[in-house]
Amino acid sequence: MGAGSVGCFVGGLTQLAGVPVHFVGRPRVLAALRKHGLRLTDQDGLDRHIPPLELRLHADPPAGLKPDLVLLCVKSGATAEAATALGLTLPLGTPVVSLQNGIANAELARATVPQLHWHAGMVPFNIAELAPGHYHRGTGGALAAEASAEDTALAAWQTALARVGMKLNLHADLAPVQWGKLLLNLNNPVNALSGRPLREELLQRGYRRALAALQQEALDLLDAAHRPVAQLTPLPPRRLLMLLRMPTFIFRLAAARMLRIDAQARSSMADDLAHGRMTEIDALCGEVVRLAKGLGRTAPLNARMHALVEAWPKRRRPYPPAELLQALGLS
Repeated sequence: MGAGSVGCFVGGLTQLAGVPVHFVGRPRVLAALRKHGLRLTDQDGLDRHIPPLELRLHADPPAGLKPDLVLLCVKSGATAEAATALGLTLPLGTPVVSLQNGIANAELARATVPQLHWHAGMVPFNIAELAPGHYHRGTGGALAAEASAEDTALAAWQTALARVGMKLNLHADLAPVQWGKLLLNLNNPVNALSGRPLREELLQRGYRRALAALQQEALDLLDAAHRPVAQLTPLPPRRLLMLLRMPTFIFRLAAARMLRIDAQARSSMADDLAHGRMTEIDALCGEVVRLAKGLGRTAPLNARMHALVEAWPKRRRPYPPAELLQALGLS
């Protein structure tokens, strides 16, 4: 549900694993898939193509369908609308995994449509649409989802994905993983405003300083709220801050694994800004601001970044590192 970059890539992998998949998406994406089929590539050499006639494509959730599992891949701002549409067509108790950025999407969907069985999920890697119908994974990592021992549908999906080399980790409590991913996703607005590919952006110390400042503000708030954060990189979150702030020649050597990003990778938010689409800034920096508010505190850096992204339509010009730091009040 929401066959964009994440939906097409993860759904495509699932179909390549031998599982029948139905793709529900926007007209632009569906038209490309009908014409070109679905091509999946990645940094590790994957290059597979699913012909158009082998794709099951829908503009809306098809009536009468009784899926074993649903992957919710819409933008965070469309969660309630998509959940409502699923609730009108799916049988009671159908399991749905939220493969979305942010923290609260599964909770919001559950409050909107309580008759479905909602699971939080996490996608660690970057996916770029390189051409109509062509989706490319430019970074690594394992998928994650919230599940109990009774959730047989997710266990079956885990087994299927393993057949195509994709790891899915199942967790009783996904919140620490979600917060760990959100910390990393705070680079999405930095990357989007930089106008550069991810690897090139990360090799600019000014952009890394901006990211480190956003992450530190969030980490300080998470510590105050006594919320644990999973380690999703080779370094714990606090040590990662130190690495990000190092001179580039040291960072390049010490962060070799982090920089295993191909030249085509960019953040989804960069694509959203380029195409004038709604971004997920409220599910990222906005979540940090809400965390602060709940503690009776503020998150001025994340609030400023939120405002910069919201103001992009009036600017539409990339921020050099020094200008971005100045806009955040860090120069």
